[in-house]
Formats: sequence, structure tokens, C-alpha cells
Amino acid sequence: MVKKSKTKYIFVTGGVVSALGKGIAAASIGLLLKQRGLKVSILKLDPYLNLDPGTMSPTQHGEVFVTEDGAETDLDLGHYERFIDVNMMKMNNATSGQIYDTVLTKERKGEYLGGTVQVVPHITNEIKERIFFVANESNLDALIIEIGGTVGDIEGLPFIESIRQFKYDVGVQNTLYVHLTYVPYIAAAGELKTKPTQHSVKNLLELGIQPDILIARTEKTIPKEAKEKIALFCNVEKGCVIEAKDQSTIYQVPLEFHNYKLDDIICDKLGLETKEINLSAWEQYVKYIKTPVDRVKIGIVGKYIGLKDSYKSIIEAFIHAGSANKSKVELVWINSEELEHSGPDEMLSEVHGILVPGGFGDRGIEGKLLAVKYARENDIPFFGICLGMQCAVIEYARNVGGMKNANSTEFARKLKYPVIDLMAEQKKIKKKGGTMRLGAFDCQIEKGTNLYKAYKKDVISERHRHRFEVNNDYINTLEDCGLILSGKNPELNLVETIELADHPWFVGVQFHPELKSRLTKPHPLFKDFVKAAINFKK
Repeated sequence: MVKKSKTKYIFVTGGVVSALGKGIAAASIGLLLKQRGLKVSILKLDPYLNLDPGTMSPTQHGEVFVTEDGAETDLDLGHYERFIDVNMMKMNNATSGQIYDTVLTKERKGEYLGGTVQVVPHITNEIKERIFFVANESNLDALIIEIGGTVGDIEGLPFIESIRQFKYDVGVQNTLYVHLTYVPYIAAAGELKTKPTQHSVKNLLELGIQPDILIARTEKTIPKEAKEKIALFCNVEKGCVIEAKDQSTIYQVPLEFHNYKLDDIICDKLGLETKEINLSAWEQYVKYIKTPVDRVKIGIVGKYIGLKDSYKSIIEAFIHAGSANKSKVELVWINSEELEHSGPDEMLSEVHGILVPGGFGDRGIEGKLLAVKYARENDIPFFGICLGMQCAVIEYARNVGGMKNANSTEFARKLKYPVIDLMAEQKKIKKKGGTMRLGAFDCQIEKGTNLYKAYKKDVISERHRHRFEVNNDYINTLEDCGLILSGKNPELNLVETIELADHPWFVGVQFHPELKSRLTKPHPLFKDFVKAAINFKK
């Protein structure tokens, strides 16, 4: 029996190769539908067996995106938030690990008593329940579901089977399948090849799904004849083969989709009645990304420099802040271990601002401390995030406060000056996954500070992901030395932010402001930091 459904369901799958940009495609579709007046959200289904990416190395998975309610999720949820300007929650990301854990917990409770627990129907039904839950919990007009991985992956088969069944659960008129493929350009032959796309769709058809729309990633413009060939051999209408040519910025993608009438096609196929689309604000921000008035160099001092996805939200926050300042932010990637050996004079002399991001472990810490010291002594705008703020406190304690060898207990056990210490509630925790201080917490801001100038309010809420904090035993000592503790959590009296008074712009924050930056709502701290860097350059 078909379930009645107010919500329309759009499934996004990928083929040929991974990393084609399914997350950007899903987010772009979400933006277009939202700008047509629909209530939209996005769900990411990840086939890996981890319960979440919280214990994965950034070198394997990229950054961990933290939601308002404290879930550690896939970085694609960051794209969703930045495009559709809707806070994602724990329910917006489900992994195979979570699905199997739920099913096995039910089995232990006896909920399947008398039955053999199998992938079909138990795992597939649980996947479908997750989809229904998100749609019903948020009372959505449209829910976009992105399936992680590539069609044909063994671990992804239960998800593909679930979305195949879904059409028959809610009705053909309520479901739409969008398949993202790759159309490679063979330089030796001087032409684009459609065969990989044909094979990808054939693979999907073997699993029981006929795509309604094909989005073709390509480096070159796809000729009309090639589009017609794809449509013919993939059983798709000619107008439903959408070219997704490489763009200079991901924020141009929804505008290109709109030019190809993708939103019209989706609304027509799903019978959605919407208002006229308005992309003017989006277009204005994209304009200044593509044609900036000024340029500024920001040095990012970290240890995952070779893998930019480790700092994905920071990169995007700088794009937003650059656009707001009508400037191109050129990021200069600086390995903190190399900085320790080469010195800041050689590696930081040409930047107009320095950012030390979050991270874990002691590798490269001394290089980060040198970067903080260089910024402080040379009046270069400085921004420290999470571990970056802790480094600023350590450096200040050592070199201004006279606390020789001050450090964090994360890096050394026996310390005379443990200015950074493990949070009290963390000391009894043994498990690693999902046990940090996670999610949104309030921060009370001191008036007259850079923080207050940026936010223009007394209390803010920002997202956290950490175990260590400024040691409250040293608060008075640090303040006596001249360090401004500009923001604190009102409930626990934890230091959230630090500043310097006699510096053009020197701010450290324990939280992760990059997680809440959106293109049309650049984060105020990033915006002010970039503005300070522009002023320093001048």
C-alpha cells in the first residue's frame, strides 16, 4: 500500500568515479527549490560502518562538520548549510554503522522475535524509516537524499535497494532520481566520451533504478549531439541531461543549474507549485567572488596542509568573508612543522593575516606557537580557532607572562604552568567517539572588545568540538599579564575567547565559527578578520 506523502523525495546518486560533487549538486538543488518558496532539507546517507566520522583522521575523511545539536557528521552537511541556510541536525546524516546498530539493538530487545534478521527487509526498512523521520519531523515540501559513494560499491547496495523500494512506498509522483556522472575529455582523441555515463546508468538500471535526470560533470562544453546520445542510451529525456561544467567557484553551480532550467524540470516532474525564483542576493555575492576589487593574503598555519578538505569550512568562510569585503582572499598554506625549522620570517613575511586552525596532537605545535608570536610582535591580524586559541594562550603565558615552558596537558603531563588543561567532565571519559564537548553553547561577550564589535550583541551561540580548555586556575594570572578574556560561557565560566588590547586585531576563540558561515550571511569574525588584513596590507 502506498503511503500518503506531502513531501517530495529527490534522490541523488553518483557514478563513474567518486568526488564528483554530489554534495554540491544536492545543495544547489536545495537552494533553487528553497528560493522558489519551498521548505527543503537534505539527508546524507553514508555507507561506511563507523557510527560517525568523529574518530576518523582528517587525512581519510576531511573535516568533521559539527551540527547545532552536537553531532559529528560528514563535511557535505556543511555544504548543505552554506547553500540552503538551514541548520542541519543529527538526523540529517546516517551511516551504515548507525543503521546496523539500531537494527541489532532492536534484535537484542526482541522486536524481531521469531524472525531471521536480514539486510532485506530489516536494514532496508530502517534506512527508509530514517528518510521518513527527517521528512515528517521537519514537515518538508521536499527532501533531498544524497547517497554517499559510487553506484556499484558493495557497501552502498542496501541504500540503493532502499531508495528503489521507496518509489513504491510513496508513489512514483512523489519521487525523483538524479544521477551525477562524469563525461571525460580524452585529449589524445580531442573529444568527450559518453560511454562511462552509459555504463554508470546501466549499473543503476541493473539495481532497479531508472534515473529521471542526469547531471554530467565535464571539463568541456558537451556538444548537443553528445547530450542526445546520452539521453538516447540512458532512457532520459533530452532536456533532462544537465551539463555541469567545471566552475571557478562552487557558488556558481546553482546559477548554472537554473540556466539549464533544472529547477523547472524538477518542479514539473514532481508537480510542485512554487513562486517565482529570486537569486539576486546570491548572484551579488557570487559577483564579488569572481570579480573582486582587492586581494589579500592570509596564512593558514596547520599540519594537514596537504589535504585541504581538512579545513573545508574555513576555506569557505574565507570565500564568504572575501565576497563581503569585495576582496579575493588568497590562502597561503604553511606547514607548521616546516615553520618550526625554517622560521616565521621566511614563511610569513608576505601574508597580511595569520590563522591557526583547530587540530589534535602535539605535532607541529611549536611552529604554531612561532606563528602566534610573529603575529603578536609584528601587529599582523591574528585569528586562532580552538587549538589555535589555546596556542595563543600558551604563547602569551610563556613570552609575556613569564611562565617558562607553559603548555597544555594534551602535550605534556608534568607541567609547572598547565595553562591549558583537560575539561573537568572529560577526565573520567575513556571512549573516544562522540564524547567531546560538542554542539552549540552560549558565550557572554565583554563590551568594547573586537568580539563585541563583530557580533554587536551580548550573548552569542557557537559550535564546539574540543576536550581541552583554558585552565581556570590561571584566569587571574593571565588577565594580570594583559590578556583580555573577552568571552565566557555563563553556565560553566569557561573561557571562550581571548584578545589583545594593544594590537590591530588579535582574537582567539575556543569554538568553531567557520561552521556557521554562509555565503549570504558571512560570519562576522571572519568578515572583520579579512577587513583587518586588508587594512594591514594598506
